[in-house]
Amino acid sequence: MKFFLDTADLDEIAEAASWGALAGVTTNPTLYSRIGGKLSGFHDHIARICELVDGPVSAESVAMTRDEIIRDGRELAAIAPNVVVKVPTMVEGLAATRVLADEGIPVNMTLCFTVPQAILAARAGARYISPFVGRFDDISEDGIAQLDDVVTAIGNYDFAGDTANGEKLEIIAASIRSANHVAQAALMGADIATVPFGILKKCVQHPLTDRGLDAFMKDWEKVQSA
Repeated sequence: MKFFLDTADLDEIAEAASWGALAGVTTNPTLYSRIGGKLSGFHDHIARICELVDGPVSAESVAMTRDEIIRDGRELAAIAPNVVVKVPTMVEGLAATRVLADEGIPVNMTLCFTVPQAILAARAGARYISPFVGRFDDISEDGIAQLDDVVTAIGNYDFAGDTANGEKLEIIAASIRSANHVAQAALMGADIATVPFGILKKCVQHPLTDRGLDAFMKDWEKVQSA
């Protein structure tokens, strides 16, 4: 499973990239607003992210009609070769995705919650589909079970012929709230987990690792003082 970072923070992206395990980045309007982003600087900011990441960078269209989404998608795709256009799972989004995919522009369909939505996104030509996990948990439903259903259903078919450039369709486990979400997504075969920087750090940490390191250092101090 690959790791994407779900953020618009350049410092977080640079740090995660230095670990050698970062495969891409996903952004959205909320994440961009959290860093004080301005509309006039959005395209420049995406370009800076693309320079930091050797992998796909999902930049979201905020348009609501198919023609506007298509226009947005073309403008975003022109920023850098590794831009992926992020489009909401809705009727207008499906129509726009088909056009963009036919033009060779990769699309990440976001806000996907059900198997039928995922299959429709795949048939529309999405390169990535982002089923949300945590938002199901927020309403007392099992987000991991819903993700498992999507992974299973998409795995039943070969959608490569529908996607931009005939590439393999990949499932991005999104709205990840814990390291356990990451583990469960990996066990069920999700292709990618896109995670906030705080969760990525928690994926590295474990109390037994910390305890072992502490014991090693104390033993080494004994050696030095002997």
